[in-house]
Amino acid sequence: MPLVSQIELKNLKLKSILSPKLKELSKLTGFPQKGSSSELIKNLMDVPDERINLFIKKQYKNLVLARQKLISDEELKHELLKVENFSWSVIQGQLDQKIQTEYVRKIFRYDDIVNKVKDKLHDEITNYVVCTWYNHWTTVLIEEHIAQHPKVIPTLKSIKGVDIFFGNQPFDLKTTYLPKNYSVKEAIENPKNLAVWMYENQGAQRFGADNRLFVILLNTKNPEESWKLKRNFKLVFSEIDKFFDTTSISANDEIVFEFGHKTYATVTKVLLITI
Repeated sequence: MPLVSQIELKNLKLKSILSPKLKELSKLTGFPQKGSSSELIKNLMDVPDERINLFIKKQYKNLVLARQKLISDEELKHELLKVENFSWSVIQGQLDQKIQTEYVRKIFRYDDIVNKVKDKLHDEITNYVVCTWYNHWTTVLIEEHIAQHPKVIPTLKSIKGVDIFFGNQPFDLKTTYLPKNYSVKEAIENPKNLAVWMYENQGAQRFGADNRLFVILLNTKNPEESWKLKRNFKLVFSEIDKFFDTTSISANDEIVFEFGHKTYATVTKVLLITI
C-alpha cells in the first residue's frame, strides 16, 4: 500500500484494539462506552495519538507478561539452544500431500504402512515439527522485542497485513532467511532489490501487497547455518535497536513490483542482520 495519512493510521491503530479494550479506552478518555466497535472507533478518532499509543503499548506489555508467566524469556532461549539440527525433511506446508502420495495411496498392506511410518515418517515429522517450533518461538521473541521498541506501536489483535506501526506507517513483519541461491553480495549492496524479489516470488495463496518490514538473517560464510543466527538474541536485538533508533520512513521507501501480470506499489524496509 502507498504511504497512509494520519487519519488512516489512527483508524488502523484503533481497529487493532479488541472491543472490550476499546470500551476501556473510551472510559479513560471520557467517551461513551456503548455501541459497536465501529461506533467506538468513530468517537475515539478525536483522542490524541499519543494517548492511543500509550494505551496500546501498555496493553501489549500485559500480553507479553502473560506469556512470560508461562515461560520466561531466558527459559525459552535456553530451550531453543537445545535444537542441534535444522532439517525440514518435508517441504513446509506439504506434509499432508507427502503422507497421501507416499504412504496412504501407495501402500496396500497394513503392516507395511505401520512399519514404514515407524522407520521413516516418524523422524521426518519430528524434524518438521521441531523446525516449525524453533521458527515460531524465535520469531515470537524477536517480534516482541521489536514491538516494545519506543518508536514502535504494536497491534493488539490480528489485522491482515499489519503487525506494527513505525514511522507513522503500518507494517507487516516478516522474519526470515535469505532466499536460497539469492546472491549474498546483491542482498548486502541492494536490499531494495531483495525486497522486490521477495514480493514477486511470494506464494500465490499468501499473496499480499501490504507494507512489509523484512528482518532477514544471514550467515555470509555459511548461509545454511543462518538458522543459528536467529537465536543469537544479543546480536539480533542489538541490530534491531540500531535500526529502529536511526531509521525513518519516507516516499523513498516505496517500491514497485509485479505479480500475476499486475503492478503494485508498496512501502518496504529491509533489516539484513549478518555475521
